[in-house]
Amino acid sequence: MINVGYLFIAALILFFMGGWLFPITDPTESVYALTAKEMLAADDWLSPRIYGDFWFDKPIMFYWELLIAYKIFGVNEFASRFFPAVFATLGLFMTYFFGAKLYGKKIGFAAAIILATSLEYWYIAHAVITDMTLLLMFSITLISFYLGYRADNPRLYLISFAASGVAVLTKGPIGFFLPGLIILIFLAWQDDLLHLKKLFRVKNFLLFAAVISIWYLPMTFIHGVEFLENFLGVHNFLRATVSEYPQTNVWYYYLLISLIGFFPWSILLIFGAIKNFKRLPTLDTPEKFLLVWALTVVIFFQLCATKYVTYTLPAMVPAVILIAKYFVNRWKIFIRAATSLLIIYPLFMFLVALPLAEDNSGRNEAELLSMLINDKTCVVSYNKVYPASLVFYTDEKIYRLETKENFDKFKPQKMSWTSKNVMPFMTFEKLPADKKILAVVNVNYTKSFLDNAPGKWKVVGEIPHSTFEILIENIFYGRERQKFKSKIYQRVPIR
Repeated sequence: MINVGYLFIAALILFFMGGWLFPITDPTESVYALTAKEMLAADDWLSPRIYGDFWFDKPIMFYWELLIAYKIFGVNEFASRFFPAVFATLGLFMTYFFGAKLYGKKIGFAAAIILATSLEYWYIAHAVITDMTLLLMFSITLISFYLGYRADNPRLYLISFAASGVAVLTKGPIGFFLPGLIILIFLAWQDDLLHLKKLFRVKNFLLFAAVISIWYLPMTFIHGVEFLENFLGVHNFLRATVSEYPQTNVWYYYLLISLIGFFPWSILLIFGAIKNFKRLPTLDTPEKFLLVWALTVVIFFQLCATKYVTYTLPAMVPAVILIAKYFVNRWKIFIRAATSLLIIYPLFMFLVALPLAEDNSGRNEAELLSMLINDKTCVVSYNKVYPASLVFYTDEKIYRLETKENFDKFKPQKMSWTSKNVMPFMTFEKLPADKKILAVVNVNYTKSFLDNAPGKWKVVGEIPHSTFEILIENIFYGRERQKFKSKIYQRVPIR
């Protein structure tokens, strides 16, 4: 007998337990958390801002979630991770509901558990990023469309357009155009493009426009061309056409991500893909829709220049429903596997994920800095990636220290990825002579720092790597891991 209460128990174990222990990590989580923190301090719930300046990287929806959580729970790790866990839980019940509507409660339940115990979904449920909100709204858009299409109930299309509007408030135009493309391909496969007349009704578009106008309209009036150039130009057009990380722009990128993201169910994903390919001419209507949904998401983002691990997350919902069909006649095997994963994931969280998060956060450095800073201190950071988590935890203005040559290379320029470098900069030549200087330096940059920094410097603090990081380095790379990940230097006053 299927008991949906087990889904709630699974969510508590997998998504909520221990969330308050994870520090805010760099480079991505810290930007969202710091932006919301500065918006809260400014009592501005409309214009995202970071380092004291307006910031047009993402729409408002996820910032609203963070602001609400910070208002209720305070500015802390639990609050930062609260809504991703909530939306991940809602995603389980949504998947169960849709799977049950298509193929029965057993498959719906299996699909939800497979989703919850897939590595990528588990990770995103803890991550302080927009993607879990997008997955939920993206999925509601397509599910409400399909149920409306199947039942010939155009009223459900209002839900579809409203959810798409929230998706656009979460991630931008992709929240409308990609679900629209999926629907278009599906209807073409069904030889039913005339159905678009029922979908594209004025009231549906008016509802969609009303939802997105809540934020986009006032932002355009207030910030004008600057908002449009940065948000639409850099963070949408440039992202699709110019790779931010060229090393990941390879044809097999999302094949690998899918195998890793669906772990440990990846073998069934491959098996299901081969099986459905062979059955392509005989697929039923729900299978066609699920297949179009999953493949369109993956292929679309594979064709985009910039690739991120999380971009294809919306493909997981249709994929797990297709995978779940495998377990209809293998229920005991499925229950044993799911139960084992409910034990393994908490162990993985404490033994692996938490040490990795600590190594990618400036929380420990911030604790040490707080004991060294006074009102005459200038703090700089010399790292590969600017650690916004340091600013989040210290509430200090921390400069990105660069050589003069690198500053010219990294300084913000329009319609370039350097436009994201909105943090305060300082070159070695500009280090103030009349202040106490503290420098947070990645150990890999120690020599470069000491070669370029004028004067004498002493180490006043060291932040070690986690034991797990050191162990992994020794096992997989066969080399001794440096004990420390960063050091804090203080300039020695000239006497």
